[in-house]
Amino acid sequence: MAKADGGQPSLVAERLGFTWPTGHRALNHCNLTIPRPGLWMLVGGNGCGKSTLLRLIAGLLEPSQGQLQRPLKPALVFQNPDHQLLLPSCGSDLELSLPSSLTASERLERVHQVLQQVGLGGFRQRPIHSLSGGQKQRLAIAGALASDAQLLLMDEPTALLDETSQQEVISLIHQLCHRQEAPITALWITHRLEELSWCDGAALMERGSIGTWQTGSTVQNQLKPLATRKG
Repeated sequence: MAKADGGQPSLVAERLGFTWPTGHRALNHCNLTIPRPGLWMLVGGNGCGKSTLLRLIAGLLEPSQGQLQRPLKPALVFQNPDHQLLLPSCGSDLELSLPSSLTASERLERVHQVLQQVGLGGFRQRPIHSLSGGQKQRLAIAGALASDAQLLLMDEPTALLDETSQQEVISLIHQLCHRQEAPITALWITHRLEELSWCDGAALMERGSIGTWQTGSTVQNQLKPLATRKG
């Protein structure tokens, strides 16, 4: 397997397959390589296997066949942040994600650091119920960072947000993926064609298989006529 920029790929899936107990085959000989840190997007219709793929990468499901190489620690960020924010305050919720080996002072410092990274500095004691939808999603991202995850699996993370919050979340992920020190890798599922302008590569997923990486603009141009006809 060729390695990008002299380093190890962020993720390699080879001939990955998954069949649900009902007999429905969600993934079929699926191949995917994320060559380096960056923001990588998958686009496809409902039922094509995108969410199943993310759950396999996250370790929530076991593949029926094939192999997964995950050199980076993954963390799943759901479409609805309310499904993963469990405790009353921002700081207490982030505490759940921290490595158990940290001392009390190190835990406090890590909470401050990740809140700063997602634009929520000073929110440690803020009640979660008082946050906007976009702030909740950024807190969910902070939880992934607090756990030392370097591969963020984003399952349509802007689907429930208003336009301003959509821009804030995608801009944040783009910045984290392209920062000079310790850039992360993000695999982002989207139905919003305008979001493809942010990505380092985009691929179409159909019937449980993934096409080759292309530029976001190329995929946009391929899908715009279909979107127009559906409208």
